[in-house]
Amino acid sequence: MKPHLPARRRRALLVGVLALPLLAAASPGSPPRFEETTQVVAVEVPVNVVDREGHPVRGLTAADFEVFDEGARQPVTHFEVVDLEALRPDQAPADVAAEGSGGVATVGDVDAVSSAVRRHFMLLFDVSFSSPTAVLRARLAARDFVLHSLRPTDLVAVATYSLQTGPRLVLTFTPDRAQLAHAIGTLGLDKSEKVGQADADPLRFVITAPSVAAAGGFDVALPPGALSAGGGSGNAKEDVRDAANTALLDALIAQRAAEERELRAYERSQIVAYTRALGAMAKALAGLKGRKSVVYFSEGFDSRLLLGREDLGSGEAASEVDNIAFGNLPLIDNDKRYGNTSLQSAVNRMLEEFRRADCVIQAIDIGGLRAQSNATDAPVVSGQEALFYLANETGGELFKDANNFREQLDRVLQRSTVTYLLAFQRSDLKANGAYHRLRVKTRVAGARLSYRAGYYAPRPYKELSPLEKTLLAAEGIASAVPRSDLDVNLLVAPFRASEQRAYVPVIVEVAGPSLLAGRQKSDRLGLELYAYVINRQGQMADFFTRRIALDIKQGREALAAAGVKYYGHLELPPGDYRVRVLVRDTESGRTGVQAAALAVPAYQKHQPVLLPPLFFEGRRHWVMVRERPRGGDAASVVYPFTVKGEPYVPAARPVLGGTDKARLCLVGYDLGKGDLTLEGKVEGADGSASTGGSLALVERTKSGVPGRDELLATFEPTGLHPGDYVLRVALTNRANGHTEGSSLPFQVLR
Repeated sequence: MKPHLPARRRRALLVGVLALPLLAAASPGSPPRFEETTQVVAVEVPVNVVDREGHPVRGLTAADFEVFDEGARQPVTHFEVVDLEALRPDQAPADVAAEGSGGVATVGDVDAVSSAVRRHFMLLFDVSFSSPTAVLRARLAARDFVLHSLRPTDLVAVATYSLQTGPRLVLTFTPDRAQLAHAIGTLGLDKSEKVGQADADPLRFVITAPSVAAAGGFDVALPPGALSAGGGSGNAKEDVRDAANTALLDALIAQRAAEERELRAYERSQIVAYTRALGAMAKALAGLKGRKSVVYFSEGFDSRLLLGREDLGSGEAASEVDNIAFGNLPLIDNDKRYGNTSLQSAVNRMLEEFRRADCVIQAIDIGGLRAQSNATDAPVVSGQEALFYLANETGGELFKDANNFREQLDRVLQRSTVTYLLAFQRSDLKANGAYHRLRVKTRVAGARLSYRAGYYAPRPYKELSPLEKTLLAAEGIASAVPRSDLDVNLLVAPFRASEQRAYVPVIVEVAGPSLLAGRQKSDRLGLELYAYVINRQGQMADFFTRRIALDIKQGREALAAAGVKYYGHLELPPGDYRVRVLVRDTESGRTGVQAAALAVPAYQKHQPVLLPPLFFEGRRHWVMVRERPRGGDAASVVYPFTVKGEPYVPAARPVLGGTDKARLCLVGYDLGKGDLTLEGKVEGADGSASTGGSLALVERTKSGVPGRDELLATFEPTGLHPGDYVLRVALTNRANGHTEGSSLPFQVLR
């Protein structure tokens, strides 16, 4: 099990600008009163520092930096250093250690790295301004980059752009290399594989069954000659001596020039639509913490439309000079000669959104060799200049050889292997989405800094785009940093389903008071619930999602007394996992995130196993919501919480009164014959020992399932003060002396 972060660091990183919606308590129908709402927003600024040779500078402290928000210096309230060179896959997990009053946290465990200092890469494939064969080649280069250049902490997304659909997210930011390989291989266009629920993942973590994705390979078949450049011969322009033919030719040339202007106007409209769509995508990426890089695979659009003609020695340029000299001004296309100013403005607005989102475009020219056809005098249409402009204006680079770009890009990425995270707090921000410019200075002579240019103030959740909402939820799952806007508790237990797989119920409790906070007269409650399980290799092993709509007009008091309890399940082979659950209010965006470690035993080995203590729900009456059967077969979902054939409802976090005598069930497998003794120990939530509490074994029942034991017990929280605790149980077989243990958190009320 991975170590937990210290409470101090969790508090520093729980609040991220743009990750928190506005917590406004406005009555329905009334305009939001932003000026009366105050919240403390932690603004996190990841900074990369390199020397004159481009090598990362190590060993800096908070005292080496100054941060300015709109010109006003801000005190650094949190400082963290992450060195990717120190985070090796084979490195043993290490605790997070704090140093001094500066709040320095040195991270030695991959899972403990904050999303604010993780590198985010979006592999964006341009399918409209690129030939199909070039896109096929680009997939090979992208797959090589993902599998060989990235670090364990890096998160990668795959997206496509087309004029027909705009930007389309194929796979969200994930560490799952198997899903990434499949996403790159298909670009979301392969509909031959129908994997049932996997196609319905709203957060786009899973696009194919894990067993399929694990193969990770794909074949690329190119048509003959696709990798070579073709050419023609001949000359379409003839010498015309006849005056009538000359006049006709002039008329045809003028008509063709007019048609080309209309065609270019259409092409410009396409590029304007392109800039708007990608600008909206960049704005959605601004909500994600951390630095983002868009690795843009494209041939680029016609650079002359944007920048004008650069080859003044071409035949086309000479013809324009002649037309100017002879007064043939209608044949002169100024946009073609000098570039289109309105188009330049549209592109620059898009690039400003990328800069504001702390997003760098690394452009990969996938065109390969280009050759000019001799059939006309028209020059070869090249998008390299346009690609260079997009990259250069966002701080990125243009890579002209798509087949060998990885080595070049690796050198660029080397500059970001050391990241310094600076954070400061603002409690005076208006929730209006205004942009605030940042500036970071260092005392290190000769050092060059790379950091986010600014940040957006929070804005109401309802104003976020669907893509922004999706990315924020995906970030909550990927980072697994606890969130407590909604009070969420989680119970997972691996019941044996067969020799090879476990049936894992997932009980999610959302406390009623947190659900109703800020709601005065609203009679509808909408929730989004996302549950994903990740294995040791960082792959998504299973998931379920659910949207819940409740009419609370008549049940507000009952909801306030307990809350919503959801029952879902996962199906998993043996192994160690991490279950991550996110619950979000669909109206306000308030969110709860919890994670739990899960060890699925190898049941085929028939070794003793003890599941977590399962307390019978007694004090609270929940609004119960059960999962929809997978595949529409209600009989396929088995309810495992039964004793002597009678079902019960387990508590994810039992809530006990000081005089309660709670009933619980202990489920074990292959515990062996003979007498069993039960011992219990209570610890504080911080691991400190407690002397109160009394656990007693009542009886060992017959479950009717071979190898499965069900033991009834009672627990009394005598001598425990109100607060949060953990009950640790130990079950010992007297015959062989073998002991199995498990634990569960609980709460004691007055």
